[in-house]
Amino acid sequence: MSNSSATADNAPAVRVLRHVWIPLADGTRLAARIWMPAHAEREPCPAVLEYIPYRKNDFTAVRDNSLHAHFARAGYVSVRVDLRGSGDSDGQMQDEYAPLELTDGAEVIGWLARQPWCDGNVGMIGKSWGGFNGLQIAALRPPALKAIVTVCSTDDRYAEDVHYTGGALIASEMLPWASTMLAFNARPPDPAVVGAGWREQWLRRMNATPPYVEEWLAHQERDAYWRHGSVCEDYGAIEAAVFAVGGWYDSYCGAVLRLLEGLDAPARGLVGPWAHTYPHQGLPGPAIDFHAEVVRWFDQWLRGRDTGVMDEPALRAWMPEWAAPGADADERPGRWVAEDSWPSPRVTTGEYPLAGESLGPATRTDPRRDAEVPLTSPRTVGAYGGSWLQFGDAAGQFSPQGADDGLSHTFTSDPLTERVEILGVPSAGLRVSADRPAALLAVRLCDVAPDGSSRLVTRGLLNLTHRDGHERSRPLEPGRAYDVTVPMIATAHAFAPGHRIRVSVSAAYWPLAWPSPEPVTVTLLPAGPSALHLPERPGRAEDARLRPYSPPLADPPAPLRQEPGTSGRTVHHDPVTGRIEITLRGDDGHFTDLTDGGYRRADAVDRFTLTEGDPASALVECERTEEIGRGEWRTRVVTYSRMSGDAEAFSVSNSLTAYEGDERVFHRTWNAVIPRTGV
Repeated sequence: MSNSSATADNAPAVRVLRHVWIPLADGTRLAARIWMPAHAEREPCPAVLEYIPYRKNDFTAVRDNSLHAHFARAGYVSVRVDLRGSGDSDGQMQDEYAPLELTDGAEVIGWLARQPWCDGNVGMIGKSWGGFNGLQIAALRPPALKAIVTVCSTDDRYAEDVHYTGGALIASEMLPWASTMLAFNARPPDPAVVGAGWREQWLRRMNATPPYVEEWLAHQERDAYWRHGSVCEDYGAIEAAVFAVGGWYDSYCGAVLRLLEGLDAPARGLVGPWAHTYPHQGLPGPAIDFHAEVVRWFDQWLRGRDTGVMDEPALRAWMPEWAAPGADADERPGRWVAEDSWPSPRVTTGEYPLAGESLGPATRTDPRRDAEVPLTSPRTVGAYGGSWLQFGDAAGQFSPQGADDGLSHTFTSDPLTERVEILGVPSAGLRVSADRPAALLAVRLCDVAPDGSSRLVTRGLLNLTHRDGHERSRPLEPGRAYDVTVPMIATAHAFAPGHRIRVSVSAAYWPLAWPSPEPVTVTLLPAGPSALHLPERPGRAEDARLRPYSPPLADPPAPLRQEPGTSGRTVHHDPVTGRIEITLRGDDGHFTDLTDGGYRRADAVDRFTLTEGDPASALVECERTEEIGRGEWRTRVVTYSRMSGDAEAFSVSNSLTAYEGDERVFHRTWNAVIPRTGV
């Protein structure tokens, strides 16, 4: 292999090539790290590709890199590649899932298939970004790509990502993620890999990188920008076998169900209790030996071995039981269940009328059943909802829902006399009116224990200007009644006898939803289609006989020293001024590579501020620091991002400052004002 250096780790029969250049047709080189079975150069093997912008040799990627070491031990050449413009690769990265990223990926797959150590069969695996582009590249049908494993990803970039949901702007995720990528894209290439030109490449990269948030805000409706990369536009384009994986604590989990329903290609789905993590790292647990499940999948489709994966149920899912919020941070009580096909004919829709404060049969006596309910929701409702995108850390988890329930209108059932288990997508049908042209609804499904404690099961948002679809916003006619449906995030949950089912409705949900442009009252109107729709799944004896998952394998020893960082969430509410400030801090700690002395430290702070009664006071601020170095080579990147909005437009500003040692070598600011379009 030309232009590569090889180092061996201590694992038997595995060779690690830390730096390999993959040449593209336009002259660009992509940087790769390869884990290779020792016998691969004399006995070619299938290859497995992970294709991401997170730096192939990054120290915080060690746990993810363990996947590749295990695959190599199982007889696969496993490859991690830096996207164009990231890590040590040449070029510039202009956006998520840009067409060039996808065609580059297809070209990488062709290069892998042509190598003497590859037998011509290639698979892809990835979580989040790598799960997204795995689906998108599969839709391009590169001939060598036979199977993918997509984890915590989505088939619909508008409906289910960190930008918008239900047509509402996700304030807690859009700018923070854009700010993270601004800092990630500004990290330098490694001089030990790219040579003396690293500084010029670094400066070019920083000068060319855009703040992604400007592009995302420019597309507030589901237009061609979001249709690109959304494989739900044509599931039939995917011919590779798809193993779709998610977790109920992850906001992308619904894609697993939609992929099973939409794909013509062979597909299987797995949804555990986890957040936005790989299942072998799964929090909350139980974690599983995910490596074994992936090897079974790839053995079936890349080696042609009958591993029995297609004889098993189409969907395996964790059925969670009640747990007090916070008590299940490490492990969620429940059991594994399965469905032979999806959609499953066994899952039926239970309908629970909503009226007054009651959830249940229309015969139930409720003196408020025929009353209108005005929602002048305090804009501070939502402060205890945790993060939209959760990673399993305590800072991102939701709190007991009593405080938010008290600021919402709630519909609550009588204590259940029988167990109710759900699996799928709940929704709430409501008849509403509003006194302004723009408004939103937040709907939460909760499990209320006999002691009155309320636990979040799932939730959904709907921008009411998107009531007829997300392709075009339509202003509300003040005072007019509308029948709307608010889908919630897919979930599974077992409501126990004695517990109560609750639906909580509000017209605000900060900081997950950006506030409506002006103060608005949404009125819940009686009668009409007001009902909760639950995907009810009866238990079955076969669930107890499912093949058990093994516990996760221990990660191989890594030459790494970690000084842990700190993370947390604080909520400060001034009841006199009505101002609320929510601060999230994430500190990855300090990582040192003991093989060469390289180090990385990262820190992130997000602040969400709002004053009651003033939607124009909504403010999101994000700070990022990235330090990377080795010996005398020391670099630091600092970014600051800010987003606010009035009734007419959003204002965003970003700054990027970079240091080599103690010297400032780069500084740039960006400012944009982007009109609101029904958001």
